[in-house]
Amino acid sequence: MARRMFYVDEIRSGSATLRGESAQHLRKVLRAEPGQRFEISDNQSLYLAELVSYGKDLAEFAIVSEIDAPRAPLHLHLLPALIKFDRFEWILEKATELGVELITPVYALRTDKGLDQAAVKRMDRWSKILAESGQQSRRATRPVLHPPVRLTDALASHASLRFFLDEDPAAPPLLSAIPPERSSADSAALLIGPEGGWDERERALSISSGWTAVSLGPQILRAETAAVAALAAISCAWQTVSISTQTG
Repeated sequence: MARRMFYVDEIRSGSATLRGESAQHLRKVLRAEPGQRFEISDNQSLYLAELVSYGKDLAEFAIVSEIDAPRAPLHLHLLPALIKFDRFEWILEKATELGVELITPVYALRTDKGLDQAAVKRMDRWSKILAESGQQSRRATRPVLHPPVRLTDALASHASLRFFLDEDPAAPPLLSAIPPERSSADSAALLIGPEGGWDERERALSISSGWTAVSLGPQILRAETAAVAALAAISCAWQTVSISTQTG
């Protein structure tokens, strides 16, 4: 059974402190005792650490050693259009598990009215979701969450590959747009449309801005389903390169 992992603010002189709800969870739910070992991260590296003591809403650790952390096979930037928040938060959770490094919410023409103002107020909650999902999936670094932007700003994002998912029947399959030569230094940006799909003006703007329209097939998928399916496909394509390199 894998050890539980927690994020800490910093590691100093071979020790670290876990605070707040995570420390309470460790003590009240996991019923951890001094001497037990866990994994902790300062959002840069992963460490094996031993629980030393508890205080009020905090837990003290002593670093035992640095350990290898699983890394994503490429640099992934997800730009999902804002949708109903329960489904949007599901995207955040699964994107974290799939190794996304950057997440930038996008205001689209068909984004429900009111979501744009409400999204700004949700940033703290969304950051917490990313941290919890990062701990669950044992990521040494959790995703960076950017404030929501308009589509024109989203299209200015830099990546060696820039895909936007499109329900247009003329859009080629995503897998056909993935280059045969790939490496872990590659970066990919993935733009996901809102409920109801892209407006024709948004589609034209994306293509003129150098983004590649791609499809996941003839079925019409929910935005959250499309996001997870596309991220998994991209990640697996690069993961096969990583595996072949290790075994070659």
